Amino acid sequence: MEGYDVIGNDDHKVGEVAKVETDLLIVEGGLLRKSRHAIPLTFAVADESEQVVRLTVSKQVVDDSPPLENGDVDRQAVAEHYGLVQPTEVDPDSSAEEDALRSGVDPAARERARIREGGSEPGPHGRQIIPPDAHDKV
Repeated sequence: MEGYDVIGNDDHKVGEVAKVETDLLIVEGGLLRKSRHAIPLTFAVADESEQVVRLTVSKQVVDDSPPLENGDVDRQAVAEHYGLVQPTEVDPDSSAEEDALRSGVDPAARERARIREGGSEPGPHGRQIIPPDAHDKV
């Protein structure tokens, strides 16, 4: 598979296969600043006839994944990024936004979920958040 083009599910070229490490595909991409990212083979399907690897994730998901530092793969970080494992720890002293970013959950999505559940405590910027049905009760 080395040298095969890697295409995301959005039909954008992610890069080329640099190597395969047990359960990870190492992809090198970029024109001027080359970077390498690890992608779990779970999200890759090789097409030998076209010499292409097609992913079930987008190019943006790969670009947002932890880059390889000095060729070393942080398998835990890669697994967390792709949702294959839960984050290992949450700092009880960190803010909800920091926890959300660390866990890969969009802080805005977490806030919307909290509002849907009826929470009305101050939001991330100290503003009072009023649930939509509260207007009917006034």
